[in-house]
Amino acid sequence: MRDRRLLLVHAHPDDETIVTGATMAKYAAEGAEVTLVTCTLGEEGEVIPEELAHLAGDREGGLGEYRVKELAKACQALGVRDHRFLGGAGRYRDSGMMGAPANDDPACFWQADLETAAHELAMIIREVRPEVVVSYDDNGGYGHPDHIQAHRVAKRAFGKAAERALPGSPWQTRKLYAVAHPRAVLAESVARLRTDPGPFTPPASIADITPGTPDELVTTRVDASGQWAAKLLAMRAHATQITVAGGLFALSNDIAQEIDAVEYFTLLRGPVPRRGPEGYETDLFA
Repeated sequence: MRDRRLLLVHAHPDDETIVTGATMAKYAAEGAEVTLVTCTLGEEGEVIPEELAHLAGDREGGLGEYRVKELAKACQALGVRDHRFLGGAGRYRDSGMMGAPANDDPACFWQADLETAAHELAMIIREVRPEVVVSYDDNGGYGHPDHIQAHRVAKRAFGKAAERALPGSPWQTRKLYAVAHPRAVLAESVARLRTDPGPFTPPASIADITPGTPDELVTTRVDASGQWAAKLLAMRAHATQITVAGGLFALSNDIAQEIDAVEYFTLLRGPVPRRGPEGYETDLFA
């Protein structure tokens, strides 16, 4: 099999596992080179376990430093050996949710100079030489400032890397994807969770989980069911942020979600996808 290289750009530790963990594990298990770039340490995350409450607000002990260790364990579970922080660990601080005072911190990712951050990412892209880059849509999936900024940086870096590609070069970054959450799939999941939310609070609607992606915009479905257990282990590694119970999980809002190893994407840049009988392409490298 030819060398395949996949690079993912995520905002905080745990994002990689929740929305792309199974996909990362699948391609890593198949021998692809998978690189994860995380943009912040997640210092503003809400800590769930009481025994780790002293970490909240990045106070004593350092939530950011603790989440770096969680991320390392998650990467190990997923089989991802190449992980980097954008600009180096701690270069950009977690911005918190939209409208939070942390948004105004000049050190936060939301306040980062786009060209500078994109240059830092483009340098990684040129080194790694991925065929495929994955990040978020222009709303960051659900409006978090760091997710929106990760989209902007990934999109700009994708273009900057292409500008430097040599004519006739055997390598080029061909495709840019955003993580997607098809609304029809979410609706089916919410219906199941309202019947059996486990120990968590049932979602009233898909909006309790994420706004979702219009179904017609979703281009790609990656079935990584064989890596469901790896994703589960990686989610357990992010114990400050995620509570796992059986096949379900919840974030700090305690709303039930299903752990799914079938993950979806929207092609933002690249050749027209070759859709199969179910209406999706099934391989990010297709």
